[in-house]
Amino acid sequence: MGRVNLRPQKTAMLVAQRIVEDINRRGNKVGDRLPPERVMLEDYDIGRGTLRESLRFLELQGVIALKPGPGGGPIVQQPDSVGLETAITLLLQFENAPFRSIVEARTALEPMMAKLAAERMSAEQLATLKHSVDHMRANLDDDEIFLEMSRLFHDTTAQGSGNALFGYLIHALLDMLDGSAMGMEYPERHRVATCDIHEKIYLAVAAGDPEAALAAMEEHIAGIWRYEEKHYPQVLDTPIAWGVRG
Repeated sequence: MGRVNLRPQKTAMLVAQRIVEDINRRGNKVGDRLPPERVMLEDYDIGRGTLRESLRFLELQGVIALKPGPGGGPIVQQPDSVGLETAITLLLQFENAPFRSIVEARTALEPMMAKLAAERMSAEQLATLKHSVDHMRANLDDDEIFLEMSRLFHDTTAQGSGNALFGYLIHALLDMLDGSAMGMEYPERHRVATCDIHEKIYLAVAAGDPEAALAAMEEHIAGIWRYEEKHYPQVLDTPIAWGVRG
């Protein structure tokens, strides 16, 4: 039996849902302007305060941007993973969950993403994956490039899974577990090993071998876990906090 929500939804939230439904129904694209305030007040039969609360909520969720001044108003936007990251961070903070929760989640999610990527990744995404490996290897002495290319590799693999939820989840989790901001350092030996396993994953994905891609990603995430557990256990045990890194 489904869970019953005993809390009635506020009018502003219901109106926000109707606005999103209408955006989809009209086929609005990013950059399209929504109807003017007077039209929306009439269409939704609400007061100005309720409408503005609805629009402000949608702005915070990244669905619209409120452009000020003459000719302004609500403009359709493409939501990103920021809202998801904030929501997950706050949920975990109030549970007093440590950063190791994120690493554990990656061990469960990323191997499956690599497996799906071997079956679904586009040629363009595959080229981006290869670029991340090649650019990392060509700049192994550059910490900033190492972190940037590692992030690009994992983001691209998640997107290449063809599952949008995986893409957003990994993007949010990587934002939360930003090694550079948490004070983690990666010696050259570790960077070389990372580049090698990234190449192994890339080759499995490029060959369209799901099981090899899954196994290689499992090996990679397990290696990340061992490295961080050995050198930065205090970081992994740090409680997650919104806007705060270790």
